[in-house]
Amino acid sequence: MAIDKPPQLVKDYWPQYRRRSLFFVVCMQIIATLVIVIALMLAEVVEPTNSIFWIIMTAIGATAVGINILVFSVLTEPLQMLSHALAHAAGESTITTPPNPNTRRYEKSGFKPLLQTIYELGGSQPNAPSESHTKGDLAFETILGTSSTGIVFLKEGNVIYANKSAPIHTDKDGSLQLDIITDVDQTIDEWIAECDEHAVNATKTWRRVANKLVGEDERKIYDMTASYQKGSEVEVVLALVERTDEYLPEDNDLDFISFAAHELRGPITVIRGYLDTLGDELSDRFANDEQELFNRLVVSANRLSSYVNNILNAAKYDRRHLTVHLHEESMGIMYDAIKDDMQLRAIAQNRLLAVSLPSDLPTVAADRSAIGEVMGNLIDNAIKYSNDGGSVSVSAQVVQNSVEVSVADQGIGMPSNVVSNLFHKFYRSHRSRETVAGTGIGLYICKAIVESHGGTISVKSVEGEGSTFSFTLPIYATVAEKLKAGDNTTEGLIRHHDGWIKNHGSMRG
Repeated sequence: MAIDKPPQLVKDYWPQYRRRSLFFVVCMQIIATLVIVIALMLAEVVEPTNSIFWIIMTAIGATAVGINILVFSVLTEPLQMLSHALAHAAGESTITTPPNPNTRRYEKSGFKPLLQTIYELGGSQPNAPSESHTKGDLAFETILGTSSTGIVFLKEGNVIYANKSAPIHTDKDGSLQLDIITDVDQTIDEWIAECDEHAVNATKTWRRVANKLVGEDERKIYDMTASYQKGSEVEVVLALVERTDEYLPEDNDLDFISFAAHELRGPITVIRGYLDTLGDELSDRFANDEQELFNRLVVSANRLSSYVNNILNAAKYDRRHLTVHLHEESMGIMYDAIKDDMQLRAIAQNRLLAVSLPSDLPTVAADRSAIGEVMGNLIDNAIKYSNDGGSVSVSAQVVQNSVEVSVADQGIGMPSNVVSNLFHKFYRSHRSRETVAGTGIGLYICKAIVESHGGTISVKSVEGEGSTFSFTLPIYATVAEKLKAGDNTTEGLIRHHDGWIKNHGSMRG
């Protein structure tokens, strides 16, 4: 009985070719060395019994074999990479990583277009599909069409397919447009651009992305995962799982809380005013314990006021109404506005607060009140999550065209899975919910304010060692002309935080 041979795979070609070629190179070098030896002996240049001659010829032959193998490896590397790329484009499972066409040396040598062409051709389909292929496509579309998960296919910035569950609409010209708003992390277009530059395949997930702004009708909220495959006919696949029932109540709660917070702002302002007046009038009459209790009362009132402001700003940010007007400000002067409150908070919780803001820092473009709120939130968090008797340090430095402010503590720190979610609205880790009071929107607001200034915010943390939060603000001299042209608003500085995403492109609303 005949045994069918296994089908020959693309990935098998290179190992076979390499073995044959190396065998040929070694054999030819041995033959060439023997020819030289025989010629020298026939010419009676050396005696066959001369051992030194044989040692020298053996060394020369071995060296020549090594050099030839090295030259062979260098000259055939493009063929090896092409074989790996073809195997990847053919969909074969391999243990080798497909070559990245964006590698610097491939760009310099001109090898990049060859790899890109292979990946693009590998993702193409026959121009005239067979009947079975057409039936398969129809069944595939039927399955996706009935799925409750939104599925969207993107190619070169265009929506080429979307099922009924996907958040899309049709433009006047008949093209499909994706309706997604991203508040945190990278936007879709930024992520795809990064993949085009550095990756062959990649995956990323966004949480809490919505199709409409808070308060608009038929608003839906999704968790979205994007899969990227370079050169494929379907370059990007988006899977959107609707989580409206889970997330929308939180947004409704925020609506109610923001209304209540607005009503509370007036009485809280009155309370703080009376406390300031009493502090001035009774400071000479307080005993030591009474002064400490009064200071804690002031700290609590200021913190309550900060929470109210955070809630109101969160509601504004969700509706894209968070507008700031920037002016030339000094980091030192902005911190002075909150210095006393920060020191009181640190003393009340037995923390050492060390602030180092160099006097020669360049001025920045900022809204003084808003940045005071950011610094207050970050410092307050550092104080809360520090160990008893621990220290919190605030520093600043120039980084390119920005001033970077850092708030560092030596407290409990955070694991990586917590760090990646910190700037999401309402996010609080299980441990922080049990040990520290809070709303879970402070960092969300910090991100909103900083990005509204055209800056960035980030965090580095090691569990058990502490955390460092940093944010940047543009140096005033670098953006002065843009601000003057826009009536000191930040429209010309903001990259994406208030934009609609259509066809994975960022567009400002």
